[in-house]
Amino acid sequence: MADIVLAIGSSHSPQVSTAWDQWPNMRRTEERSPAIPANLAELLAPGVLAERFGSVQHGVRTLAERLRSTEALDAIVMFGDDQHEQFDDTNMPAIAVYHGERVPVTPPNRSRTPWTGPADQRHHISALAEPTRDAYPNATGLAEHLVASLTEQEFDVARCDALRTAGIGHAFSFLYQRLWPECTVPLVPIMLNTYYPPNQPTPRRSYALGAAVRRAVASWTNGARVAVIASGGLSHIVLDEPLDRAVLAGLRDHDPEQLYAVPRAKLRGGTSEILNWIALGGAVGPMTMTLVDYVPGYRSLPSTGCGMAFAYWLPQ
Repeated sequence: MADIVLAIGSSHSPQVSTAWDQWPNMRRTEERSPAIPANLAELLAPGVLAERFGSVQHGVRTLAERLRSTEALDAIVMFGDDQHEQFDDTNMPAIAVYHGERVPVTPPNRSRTPWTGPADQRHHISALAEPTRDAYPNATGLAEHLVASLTEQEFDVARCDALRTAGIGHAFSFLYQRLWPECTVPLVPIMLNTYYPPNQPTPRRSYALGAAVRRAVASWTNGARVAVIASGGLSHIVLDEPLDRAVLAGLRDHDPEQLYAVPRAKLRGGTSEILNWIALGGAVGPMTMTLVDYVPGYRSLPSTGCGMAFAYWLPQ
């Protein structure tokens, strides 16, 4: 029998790894955030941007240290979204589990995709960390156990033992790029279609998936200690602080009804990665949440940006 001994939620937006002086040059939109702060001009001042960038890096470091210092982990289960990296419209499962023997990542010298768009939208990803190898171990046994258990729990789960591209999607490679480049703990990637209609899981279904994963882990007999990670979010491009804070409050308070109430109309683009956090909310059970930080990273008018959050859960 295995237990979830650590859970982590981390944003992985390019803004997390982009120098603060480049934030104003990132992607813009004509949409406006639903609650623009009255002091927005002050929030775009260089000193504020630098301070918030520092808060983001502290959040990443704190989660990295918590993960690396957790003893004797047998596996890591990770909820992440796939953005046409492994699946496209010829085959787009709502939920897929990768059960290959290795987790390939884009080699370090090719991990930064050249930006071909307009210069004022260049992401300028900082090389703050890099994978240390081309492939990492996959927890194939646990992955296959999860597929079988989730099927028994009446989830229709796709599975794959090979990847369509050279490396696992960015939601999962974030583990090796920023949190733990030297990681030797086997991973189980659970890929959710949060982005592409019409078959995205609902918030209710995402939470139920997390709870089903928790039950599946509890019945796994080939390991004892498992960590679970949600990668992505929170609100993207159109920064929505009220939405982000409501999600974090629902997770903190173990209030699934508040999470179910997240409007599906808002779960589009990068903001849809909130579903990975909601799935994590179902997986943590009664574990206690510590919010390391929530950083509303305003970038440019009309109030675009990304809500970046960093949190961990430990058993009571």
